[in-house]
Amino acid sequence: MDFIEAIILALVQGLTEFLPISSSAHLILVPQILGWTDQGLAFDVAVHFGTLLAVLWYFRTEVWSIMRAWCAARFGRAHDAADARLGGSIIIATLPVMLAGLLFEESIRTHLRSPLVIAAATAVFGVALWIADLRKKEVTDEHAVGWSTALLIGCVQALALIPGTSRSGITITAGLALGLSRPAAARFSFLLSIPAIAGAAILESARLVESVVPVAWDAIGAGLAVAGVSAYFCIKVFLQAIERIGMLPFMIYRLLLAGWLFWIFV
Repeated sequence: MDFIEAIILALVQGLTEFLPISSSAHLILVPQILGWTDQGLAFDVAVHFGTLLAVLWYFRTEVWSIMRAWCAARFGRAHDAADARLGGSIIIATLPVMLAGLLFEESIRTHLRSPLVIAAATAVFGVALWIADLRKKEVTDEHAVGWSTALLIGCVQALALIPGTSRSGITITAGLALGLSRPAAARFSFLLSIPAIAGAAILESARLVESVVPVAWDAIGAGLAVAGVSAYFCIKVFLQAIERIGMLPFMIYRLLLAGWLFWIFV
């Protein structure tokens, strides 16, 4: 992988990680379509850490408040009940994808990375996102998410292990269907991404320690920086625009992408 490829793939990762269009699908498809070699495990680790740093920095105030309140609640100290509840909900919602990842990640990586699987998941879950947006109830925000709602969103998040599903897309879909407003569903999805991305990065890092493949540190550094900066601005723009534009543009994009993939590969 040369330096230009690294920049392009990092930009793809940064721009698609938090939009409901599936970053994993784009990272699989772009090298396949352009005939590039696999970007390598070290690069995957770098761009994941880049997007993790972006979401942590964007939500730094919220993350600190949530952690402080949750810890205070555990020790019986004065705390913000809403933030403590949100912290507990994020933990509960993370458990299903962790379990699914440990049980099925290798099988999914081996058997479900085909363009046709990506096309089908892109189309089906794109339509589901639009339907959930049309029928949204908007009765609560992310601070009111209880353990049962969090567990449902967490179970749905496990479907994001299938390439083309989109982790942010499927969790926003579930949030809208369960009564969250568009901004609240997006914020909960992004906060939920923190342990999910961190877990993926740690898992990939453990594999990287065992790898003997040489590392191109210039491409790795550029990838981390580009993924982080592009992801930060993507989060910012998305949250500012989501109430106004809704989910229709993302469904249209997903259907066009799925149709093109079916046309190319069938």
